[in-house]
Amino acid sequence: MSPLRTGFLFAALVSTNSFADENLTIAVASNFQATVNEIAAEFMAVTKIPVRISSGSTGKLYAQIVNGAPYDVFLAADSARPKLLEEAGAAVKGSRITYATGALVLWSADSALKNKDCLAVLKSGSYRRLAIANPLTAPYGLAAKEFLQAAGLFDEAENRIAYGENISQALQFVVTGNATLGLIAMSQVKGRLPVTASCSWNVPSTMHSALDQQAVLLSGSDNADAARKFMNFLQTTQVAMILEHRGYTVPE
Repeated sequence: MSPLRTGFLFAALVSTNSFADENLTIAVASNFQATVNEIAAEFMAVTKIPVRISSGSTGKLYAQIVNGAPYDVFLAADSARPKLLEEAGAAVKGSRITYATGALVLWSADSALKNKDCLAVLKSGSYRRLAIANPLTAPYGLAAKEFLQAAGLFDEAENRIAYGENISQALQFVVTGNATLGLIAMSQVKGRLPVTASCSWNVPSTMHSALDQQAVLLSGSDNADAARKFMNFLQTTQVAMILEHRGYTVPE
């Protein structure tokens, strides 16, 4: 399966009795895919606008947008790339918002670590592999690298890091046992994981750059009205409740 997974929500989100004239295509960072599926379903219920979701690492989606991919809205896992798009004219000026702030978790499903201290295991070096997302393309991967550097652990861990193309692949590595430990998103921990954690530790936000996730309306959108409706919907109390339930901090 391709690392860039495109999920078509038409069957799930579109009423059999009525189709809206507008169709919305949203590019979404991998860590936010499950959450946006829930948000999109609520959005469809309110507006009757069909939604299509395309997910991948923030860096890869950014590259696709720069090269003309026909997305309407970009939900990144950082603030840097939406800002770059806005500055380059690829996003509508003034449309950029912080829709959520994420968190990082050190996590394991290794039965040998049951009831042990994940951080102590990481510090001691008594693990086989550590999974993180690619720091060059995935903001959660960059945050993981920054944490390891701040803790003075990166040099020792570097040769044992398994890099996922995105945070979803990093989670896959640790869930399947290909990595002993993983630095994954809190939203993934709050989701329905196929295995139970043996240990976990919440990484302090002071040990890495803020995981402020920004959304932006793309200039090339053919569905600007629908896109604006979705951007407005992201800022509702209804969505804030979904975000908090899934482990995100909601901007005030």
